[in-house]
Amino acid sequence: MNTAANLARAIVEQAAARPGLRLGTVDDQVPLADALALAAGRAHTLLDGGLRPGQRVALVAPTSTDYLLTWLACLLAGTPVALVNPSYPRELVARMLGPLAPDVVLGDDDMALARASGHADAAAMPGLHADRFTIASYMHTSGTTGLPKFCAQTHDYFRRLAAAMGAALDLTPADRVLAPLPLFHINPMGYGVITALLTGADALTVGRFSASGFWPAVVGEQISVLILHAPPVEILKRATRAQDAQGHQVRTMFYADAEFLRRFSIPAALSGYGSTEAGGVSHLRRWTAADDIPADAGRHGGPGRADIDWRVDDSGTILVRERGHAALFNGYVTADGVDPARDADGWFDTADLGRADGGDYLVFLERAAESIRVKGEFVPIPYVEDHLAAVAGITDLAVWKREGALVDEEVVLYTVADSLPIEALITCIAKLPAFMRPVAVARVDTLPRDAAAGKVQRRLLTERPVLEWVELA
Repeated sequence: MNTAANLARAIVEQAAARPGLRLGTVDDQVPLADALALAAGRAHTLLDGGLRPGQRVALVAPTSTDYLLTWLACLLAGTPVALVNPSYPRELVARMLGPLAPDVVLGDDDMALARASGHADAAAMPGLHADRFTIASYMHTSGTTGLPKFCAQTHDYFRRLAAAMGAALDLTPADRVLAPLPLFHINPMGYGVITALLTGADALTVGRFSASGFWPAVVGEQISVLILHAPPVEILKRATRAQDAQGHQVRTMFYADAEFLRRFSIPAALSGYGSTEAGGVSHLRRWTAADDIPADAGRHGGPGRADIDWRVDDSGTILVRERGHAALFNGYVTADGVDPARDADGWFDTADLGRADGGDYLVFLERAAESIRVKGEFVPIPYVEDHLAAVAGITDLAVWKREGALVDEEVVLYTVADSLPIEALITCIAKLPAFMRPVAVARVDTLPRDAAAGKVQRRLLTERPVLEWVELA
């Protein structure tokens, strides 16, 4: 594991040690030495255009090799970069970026410029001199209870995360890592790309996750380590067969699932617990296919990292605290600066519920906050409700969920209205990204609300008598 002071220097040193290391999407791989030279050229263009080290960049684009080159360019330029979900509507992205106030916003069209500036010397870039405790990146929360917030992450945050994940996976430079998920998440970028790069392993991803294309890529690219999470694991179990994976060389993966391991003959896996705030991953547990893996193995975080304290309070909420500086995120970005979001004793409230298993292991139970997850994406509930509230004829509304037919959950809209303005609702819903769209509308007489604060009690919505029910999909 490379322990250089910052990510830029660590990756440059890794390229010197293993210049042929591969980076990019499976169908557009670049040797790391070439990737850094191209990223340095792009960084020069950004700096020549007036950007200065320390200024903020927002990257709002789909996953691609050019995305990774642009991310590397920001590291080399010393400009902390915010990674933003490109499927969010523009107005939501604009509101999110308000407190961050980025100096440059790079979108999909800008990705084509990643290689246009040619090659430059990465070893001469200002980002190599960044202090390890300066901000390297901003990743946003899911926004399930409000506007998505950006989490400030230092270079050392990623070094610590990569050290923990690399050790748990027994990662070596001989490995080829595939993280086929959108890179604005901590899972593929932190567990996958950064951990692989700092270890010296190949770091690969895909432009878009596809169940039909997954195993051909794994087999064809001789992938040895997979970085997934629950939704794609479930999709692959339902949509692919053991014979589709024949010839694979995967030896371990994140996360653990007994059925997946045994069906596809994968020897070992990890489960874990963490979040963008809580060190990326704060708990990790190893499993082998021969173990008695419980059905809820994905909730078994296992033992905590040595540099992170944790406890479960009397209400069952998981709290974490860093032992080593920068083991957790620095805080949430606000218009007034970075809010550390800790109490006086340094504890961060994860808003997750859990229990201690044997005193040393953590088991995650559920989100304390109500949330909806569709195809791996958390639905920003307040945004969807604000968007649909503009439909005339609706007195009150709330969105909630039901179990999906294939995987994850589906969004359901509960309304109070004299009659459902279906055509207007369909038009309004169509303007939302696909994962945010309600698939059904229920008209009820009233919404269950807390008597004190007036907050919708979403878990009681399914108990309300439905006056009218309309399926939209």
